[in-house]
Amino acid sequence: MGFSCGLVGLPNAGKSTIINALSNAGARVENYPFCTIEANVGSVSVPDERLDRLAALFPEKRKVYTHLDFVDIAGLVAGASEGEGMGNQFLAEIRAVDAIAHVVRCFESPDVAHVTGTLDPIRDIEVVEAELLLKDLETLTRVAHRLHQEAKGKERSAPARAEACDRLLAYVAEGKPIRRVDHDALLDDILIETSPLTAKPSLLVANVGDSPVESFVRAVQSAADERETECVVIRGRLEAEIGEVASTLEERATYLAEYGLETTGLSGLVLAGYRALGLITFFTIEGPEVRAWTVPEGTQAPAAGGRIHSDFADRFIAADVFDLDELETCGSEKALREAGKLHRAGHDYIVRDGDVLRFICA
Repeated sequence: MGFSCGLVGLPNAGKSTIINALSNAGARVENYPFCTIEANVGSVSVPDERLDRLAALFPEKRKVYTHLDFVDIAGLVAGASEGEGMGNQFLAEIRAVDAIAHVVRCFESPDVAHVTGTLDPIRDIEVVEAELLLKDLETLTRVAHRLHQEAKGKERSAPARAEACDRLLAYVAEGKPIRRVDHDALLDDILIETSPLTAKPSLLVANVGDSPVESFVRAVQSAADERETECVVIRGRLEAEIGEVASTLEERATYLAEYGLETTGLSGLVLAGYRALGLITFFTIEGPEVRAWTVPEGTQAPAAGGRIHSDFADRFIAADVFDLDELETCGSEKALREAGKLHRAGHDYIVRDGDVLRFICA
């Protein structure tokens, strides 16, 4: 698995429906809590019009989008941090993903049960967030106890590490997610060791019905603003049904137009997940493919080459950097080179979003 975004939420919030719509992963969608007892994974293409433009210059090559993995994690309930429902198993699965997409039920249906009997998006958000915080509180309490024991010994770094863990523990005890903490080297060390759930990037997904309840959507959008994150609105069931009958992008667009939609909420979710993870895209035109690749922001050229093949990172000499706009203007790679529009980058070069790279390796 590459970069992954976990779908969390209360039971029957629509996580499996959304992952079906995202990737046709075949997740079961049934009307009872804990229908999902094993995490379903769907690998989803990241839409990018820049790759489409680049591929148009090389029609003989195959176009390959970059991907983002979505993981459907079973519904959390109050008490999950203490093992209620399937709590401990699925909190562990959340720990394995890179970011969290919190699916919030914003549709009313007499045919789909709600674990509390009533629909309240803000309360539902708070229930899930509380369980993640409680699990972090438990983890950090255990680690802090061990670090304070070590601080009594001869380990010189132990007191400072114990103090750093105490700072995180106090923050979580106030009900604040760790992702909002300003990091320093000591805190980063504790975060690597403990992998807290609330340190992960997070966004909210309002899963609406055929007739969206505007008050529910506004509530989730307001909650996203308060948390300084994104809110993506998805008509999960509708988009899953369209995905079942539309075999091409053109057919999907036709069905969406019938419902007054210009694009899918799913595309918005994929891109929001990409942004939440702090990822960028670079492109290659080597061999038979025009291809998009995913790396974190700030990645240097040798490490970017390592995404293509592990040997590239060690054998890296330089990279030729093409600007897509200039490549389109010149019409070909040869013309771009002849126009002197090519940039030769070394080991310290930080890859930019949208770069077209050709790696030169020993």
